[in-house]
Amino acid sequence: MNRRLQSGLVAVTGLIAVLVLGPAFASGGGTLNDVANNDIRNIPSLQRGAGNFVNYCSGCHSAKYVRYNQLARDLQMSEDQVVNNLMFAAAKSTETMEIAMRPDDAERWFGLVPPDLSLIARSRGPDYLYNFLRSFYLDPSRFTGVNNLMLPGASMPHVLATLQGTQRAIFREAEVNGTVQHVFDRFEQVSPGTMTPAEYDEFVRDTVNFLDYIGEPVKQKRQSLGILVMAFLVVFLVLAYLLKREIWRDVR
Repeated sequence: MNRRLQSGLVAVTGLIAVLVLGPAFASGGGTLNDVANNDIRNIPSLQRGAGNFVNYCSGCHSAKYVRYNQLARDLQMSEDQVVNNLMFAAAKSTETMEIAMRPDDAERWFGLVPPDLSLIARSRGPDYLYNFLRSFYLDPSRFTGVNNLMLPGASMPHVLATLQGTQRAIFREAEVNGTVQHVFDRFEQVSPGTMTPAEYDEFVRDTVNFLDYIGEPVKQKRQSLGILVMAFLVVFLVLAYLLKREIWRDVR
């Protein structure tokens, strides 16, 4: 390989490493990279996730693009089940998943208005949400008492602390791009929660699965229809090829 070209490739590779890896290794930073492995075809998981969302998230976060009657249809629940288990801030099943907390109160308590979560999975991705809900750690310097590895300085308190327990983030010194920085190493459990780590991970996975579903409720139907369309096109291609051979058989 030409020496000048080789040097250029090395320089470009180094630049890409700085741009891609640099933010992840910022001082006090670092992220988890675990995969959620959620499945929106898993109806029991979606049902559990809906309950998790209502009980732990909907006090502050709305899902204003989702209607309760649509949940009943897609999650294979009766209207009575939805009314008794999910509808705590609505009077009719045709209403959307709004919250009772006023924006002014939310801004005064948290410093900003908690975002609507209807499209959060499409915006951030299920894997990000899965790691975010598992990345809260104790930080006395924060007014909430906690910080988050995925979103440093987050205003959100750790509402699932009773389930997960509390943990401390352990950072280590490492040389990054020629400078010594503090990078994330691991979490250290401080106090246990009511769930084991495996149970909590499954709880979070169900919740993320529900958020992934409400981001695009027709996703499963769209994917199923796409498979049927592709199968039709393949069959049509074979028939068209056979017809072409028959028509042009005697043409030399």
